[in-house]
Amino acid sequence: MNKKKTTGFFAYSPWDVLPAIAGVLNAVFVVLFYLAFAYWHAPWWVLICMGFTYSVSIGWNINSVCHNFVHNPFFVWQPLNRAFSIMQSLALGFSQVAYDAVHARHHRGNSDMKDEHGDTIDWVSIYRHSHDHDDAESVWSYTFLSYLRDDPFAIIKELKVKDEKEAIWGIIEIVGFMAFYIGMFFVNWKFMLFFIPFYYFGHCLSYLNGYYLHYGGDPDQPIAWGVSSYHKLYNWLWFNNGYHAEHHFRPKMHWTAMKEFHAQISADQEAAGVRVISPPHALGFLDRNLPEKSRSVMAERAIKIAKELEARQLQKA
Repeated sequence: MNKKKTTGFFAYSPWDVLPAIAGVLNAVFVVLFYLAFAYWHAPWWVLICMGFTYSVSIGWNINSVCHNFVHNPFFVWQPLNRAFSIMQSLALGFSQVAYDAVHARHHRGNSDMKDEHGDTIDWVSIYRHSHDHDDAESVWSYTFLSYLRDDPFAIIKELKVKDEKEAIWGIIEIVGFMAFYIGMFFVNWKFMLFFIPFYYFGHCLSYLNGYYLHYGGDPDQPIAWGVSSYHKLYNWLWFNNGYHAEHHFRPKMHWTAMKEFHAQISADQEAAGVRVISPPHALGFLDRNLPEKSRSVMAERAIKIAKELEARQLQKA
């Protein structure tokens, strides 16, 4: 469980100063990117390096700073949380409030498989657009098409059901970053034509990361909904995003408590067959034990359980 909220500057933990500063630096980098293009006239190879750095920063920010912020807003003072949300929305080109709504559905469905109507609760489930009911969508199509599948009207409708006032802020953020980007085309259209591909690729990297957060997980078992990676550098830079099975088991738990929580439930996780990969999630395709079918891990576990039950019945006989 989360620690009791503090009465100081940070709502949950002073350690939230790290993701908060990281979010601000990400926004500053976007400004520097524009200045390097428009005023400093940096060489093309420098601009391309900055572009790819921005792409990586989007995938990193969404899965670390944004992710922790929507679960546990950093600050005690709510106007500061609102200002941080707006800053993130402008820097990353998508509404933080809308992300909160989509992510809430993600935790309701936990990358669920399609029902009898071919639908999923989780809008970003790796099974939602698959051709095979029992297997995940191709990593290629999930990575490069998921951003294009976002439905802002469905998201706003979801927000209105959850909180009418928050829905208004979601609309403000969506209209705000769209107006900002359109305005930038009038200010410097050459920069925006250069910028947009890196912007899109950054969101693709976020979905690539999200794919391996659940590929090979067990949608039917809460403790095994997510796939974890305990890569030390990854968890240090991504604020413990690697503890994803633990996160889905206790979504409101603060990121600083994940390592300790893992130690507490590791035996239960092992018994449940929680999937663990060696590389960071964005490099999940490099894992040596990558299953050919996302359900294969669950199938193996089912076979194991069936054999254990059969053995017990023979013992009783």
